[in-house]
Amino acid sequence: QKSNVPPLAQRGEEAESAKFLLLTLLSLACIAGVLAASGVAYCLRHRAHHRLKEKLSALGADSGSDAPAAYQELCRQRMAVKTSDRPEPLHSSRINSVSSQFSDGPMPSPSARSSTSSWCEEPVQSNMDISTGHMILSYMEDHLKNKNRLEKEWEALCAYQAEPNDSTVAQQEENAQKNRSRAVVPYDHSRICLKGESSHDNSDYINASPIMDHDPRNPAYIATQGPLPATVADFWQMVWENGCVVIVMLTPLVENGVKQCYHYWPDEGSNLYHIYEVNLVSEHIWCEDFLVRSFYLKNLQTNETRTVTQFHFLSWNDQRVPASTRSLLDFRR
Repeated sequence: QKSNVPPLAQRGEEAESAKFLLLTLLSLACIAGVLAASGVAYCLRHRAHHRLKEKLSALGADSGSDAPAAYQELCRQRMAVKTSDRPEPLHSSRINSVSSQFSDGPMPSPSARSSTSSWCEEPVQSNMDISTGHMILSYMEDHLKNKNRLEKEWEALCAYQAEPNDSTVAQQEENAQKNRSRAVVPYDHSRICLKGESSHDNSDYINASPIMDHDPRNPAYIATQGPLPATVADFWQMVWENGCVVIVMLTPLVENGVKQCYHYWPDEGSNLYHIYEVNLVSEHIWCEDFLVRSFYLKNLQTNETRTVTQFHFLSWNDQRVPASTRSLLDFRR
């Protein structure tokens, strides 16, 4: 029996050595697999990026017009802008400071929606991921191949009718004078309603509709007509009650001798519209296509104050489109 012990011990040592060798080989195989997968992923990503650059270059070389070149140049400028950068105005017509008008006496406490700056620029992304680039390229290539697709999409959009589509409130006799056009009125179920008790004529009607983003309970925008002389007070009431801090105006005041919108803000100093006092704080001309104004809005009933910024685009004529897409993209940025 004693003579059998050494062989058993030797077999145990051999089994342990074999197990250790097997684990070592498995570990090496796993490491090699990870390295191989990483290499394949890097090659695929590099290849996709190279293809994207080739498509962008080909897209710019296909057309003989200046529009693609201008668009590419704008994209290059956008990519060069860092998040912390702010665009500098090309020209400045004047800056009318009205801070002295509000320095006398204690300042009324601002409302919950008040802020020292009524707007902030969206952060500009410094790069674009591959999937987004492919989506944009696919969309553009499809529309370049199908010349009539954009026109068909527009015709389908014009033919669309909402359900329900009643506009009985807008067509009432007392509200008809508040509409610029009988054909452009809000639906009953989705119109913006004012507080009648705060209105100058005890009416809750204004020609305006909410525009939904991702949450129907919290509309992101309000679309409205250019104010009329009789609806300026309603306009500022809507701005106040809905907590609007930005006004985007896309029409000139007068075009070819025809009034397109009433001058609903003061050129200097302040104007009173019912219970809302509007003060012009500053006016900056950024370029020949648009300018930016800053207003100080005060509710005389509650003494609350807010700031409102107006972006006024000047190059969009009635029944036409802007001559260049670049000016509109600059305005959006």
